[in-house]
Amino acid sequence: MPILGRFREHWVRPALFFGNNPISLAGGAITTAAGVTMIGHWVLEIVGHSIDNPYLNIIFFLILPALFILGLALIPIGMIIRRRRLRREGTIPAEYPKIDLNDRIFRHGIDIVLIATIVNLLVVSVASYRGASYMDSAEFCGKSCHVMHPEYAAYQVSAHSHVDCVACHIGSGAGSYVQAKVNGTKQLIEVTLRPVAGVAPKLIPTYPQPIPSPVHNLRPARDTCENCHTPTRFYGDKLLVKSTFADDEKNSQTQSVLVLHLGGRDSLSNLLGIHGVHLGHIEYMSTDATRTEIPWIERTNPDGSKTTYAASSLKGEMPKGERRTMDCVDCHNRAAHTMQTAEDALNRAMADRVINPDLPWVHKEGLELLKATYSSSEEAQQKIPAALDAFYRTQHADVYAAKSAEIKAAGDGLVNIFTHNVFPEMKVTWGTHPNHIGHMSYPGCFRCHDGDHSTKDSKQTISNDCAACHNLLVVDEKQPKVLSDLGIAQQ
Repeated sequence: MPILGRFREHWVRPALFFGNNPISLAGGAITTAAGVTMIGHWVLEIVGHSIDNPYLNIIFFLILPALFILGLALIPIGMIIRRRRLRREGTIPAEYPKIDLNDRIFRHGIDIVLIATIVNLLVVSVASYRGASYMDSAEFCGKSCHVMHPEYAAYQVSAHSHVDCVACHIGSGAGSYVQAKVNGTKQLIEVTLRPVAGVAPKLIPTYPQPIPSPVHNLRPARDTCENCHTPTRFYGDKLLVKSTFADDEKNSQTQSVLVLHLGGRDSLSNLLGIHGVHLGHIEYMSTDATRTEIPWIERTNPDGSKTTYAASSLKGEMPKGERRTMDCVDCHNRAAHTMQTAEDALNRAMADRVINPDLPWVHKEGLELLKATYSSSEEAQQKIPAALDAFYRTQHADVYAAKSAEIKAAGDGLVNIFTHNVFPEMKVTWGTHPNHIGHMSYPGCFRCHDGDHSTKDSKQTISNDCAACHNLLVVDEKQPKVLSDLGIAQQ
């Protein structure tokens, strides 16, 4: 028997016979509908009509491909079920309905089946690739789930806003990818099954509010940060100028100027400055979830010996907690998701003149409005500009008449500050997520450099000398001369 004849007798005729059942036909309908919809969406994207709605993208990139594959799976499932049923009934025909390839209509049907099979393979391939790519996008990570809104809002205004989330949060290799997706699925279940109105709260998992920080399963910095921030490429000093505004009528501005000894590893492998000191092998114990309390540190010296420092409160005992090898994110713990303090955010906005410092009392009033309690972000967006407008309209009518545009811009600026740092729905407020860089708003450097971490014999103490990290050139001066000498324009 020719090959074509054997294929027809042993495969095509049985497939058509067993495929004539409700399940297989439903599968074909589902696959066709999902495939046509996805192809239509791709055509729209090709001609430039992209969709920016994350929930619609979940449908097109995740749900429809899943339905497409489900439909394909239903076709053989229906065939198997019908074959088993007919076998139990003893009604499987000895000879399947005849297929006549001389029938032009039937031949065209076979052609359509073959073409559909090829198209299905292409659709599955493209849909799988597009779905995986979308799940790796920052839009999917940040906008698809409201739980991540605080982190996504901070990410969008960070220095790393151009870096994809997966570059830091998912490791290389299939194992890391699967682990990340399993963890993401768990979070999705927690969000989906969140208790509603207290219904069976002990039986249904829920997600934490706020999302805990730091991420304890984050990859080591050498696999993430150092892909861009190579230690041998970044070293030296940095000039830092910080502006501060007072709570008086004129919003009196002062500036502090300091030189940070950033350091690093130079071309001769010398360890210099702040980064250089911490690039060696250092381990520590933290006794709280945010890694703010660090009572025990151990440094491995170049000769292989170890030096251990402990806070006096330990009294010679080993603390219980998380033992960790120090890397970049132990200080740069909010590198891509920085939540500012209200004071820092307002000072920066006024220094950049997003909020006009010429408006009398705007610093004092703005700070009070930012720190007020609001039940939701929407309430804050309504009340903050309305309250600022009412303040100038009722108490400074002359300013309100002359600078109404600046007052409106100031209200919008305050809303922007609030909505990028405070999220009542997720119980994120000022100070919820401490930033370990520096030591002005949070312990930061003083977690270790507090003068209280010493060796057992007390001969060595971790330095708390300010000059070890920076030189203060000016502290809270009006129009510092040093900036003029350096040729730096002042606001």
